[in-house]
Amino acid sequence: PQYSRARLQQWIEAGLVQVDGHNLRAKDKVLGGEQVHLTARFEADDRVAPEPLPLSVVYRDEALIVIDKPAGLVVHPGAGNARHTLQNALLALDPKLAMVPRAGLVHRLDKDTSGLLVVARTPQSHARLVSMLAAREIERIYMAVCTGVMTGGGTVDAPIGRH
Repeated sequence: PQYSRARLQQWIEAGLVQVDGHNLRAKDKVLGGEQVHLTARFEADDRVAPEPLPLSVVYRDEALIVIDKPAGLVVHPGAGNARHTLQNALLALDPKLAMVPRAGLVHRLDKDTSGLLVVARTPQSHARLVSMLAAREIERIYMAVCTGVMTGGGTVDAPIGRH
């Protein structure tokens, strides 16, 4: 779907979704062929404030933007990082991203990691990119740069785990 599960749940709980003229409940199932009617106002997400920050835009078209994220930049606001994030900067770069879930961000990189990030510019491209990532239709390639004194040789050929 074009909208997050949480957004759909909010609309259902608010009574904004009807199936064949009846209010839909979260536990109701649709079988196909029903007429679904949604009465919702699409509003910009104003929980994250736009903040002009320097960004390196590698590619831009009507559907997406590719950003070269520098190391040291946090992607999403969170505990201890309410401002100075990539999401703040994206909203300043393109205010229409306030109408796209997570300001168009479909994946993230850790604060200390640099690299390319794909940003969807429309709800439709966001839904498609999220779906493609989930289906592993988008290939991600990671390269590690190591610093310090190497005391031997060798190859590390193992999955990078979460810590």
